[in-house]
Amino acid sequence: MQWNLDTTHTQVGFSVKHMAISTVRGRFTKFDGSGETNDAGMLTKAAFTIDAASVDTNQTQRDAHLRSADFFDAEQFPTLTFESTSVTRTGSDISITGNFTMHGVTKSLTLKGEMAGVVKDPWGMTRTALTVEGVLNRKEWGLTWNQALELGGLMVSEDVKLHLELEAVAAPVAELAGV
Repeated sequence: MQWNLDTTHTQVGFSVKHMAISTVRGRFTKFDGSGETNDAGMLTKAAFTIDAASVDTNQTQRDAHLRSADFFDAEQFPTLTFESTSVTRTGSDISITGNFTMHGVTKSLTLKGEMAGVVKDPWGMTRTALTVEGVLNRKEWGLTWNQALELGGLMVSEDVKLHLELEAVAAPVAELAGV
């Protein structure tokens, strides 16, 4: 079955340590994605695209810095993408490994979490959800800006925690038929 991301019921977020003492959280407001499940309901493919310029940390000056060449360089690299290469599932636990491209660099990334069951909504649509998390070292993708602190540590942690709450709707039969 083909699934399309319901962007109105999805959140794509991240968090980093700031000055080694607190956590700053952010999200992306523009993204899209899709997936496929087999006849047994097992996820077999997942893909998503994120608009780098849609980064939102609830602080305008910081968001502008994140869009700049110091971080995402959203003008030169407007999207972040993920395309699965393998999916394993045990019960509701799921592990999705794929090619993640950010800042022009593609590397393997694994996201782990849970996949919900399938439900029919009050309008007759078939829905499912996926909650996954992962950690990446931003330096491996070329996001190297930082500042050493006088008492030790870094202004921004190298590790970035990803958190995705994804809801998907089964593609209508007409869409699958190419109509």
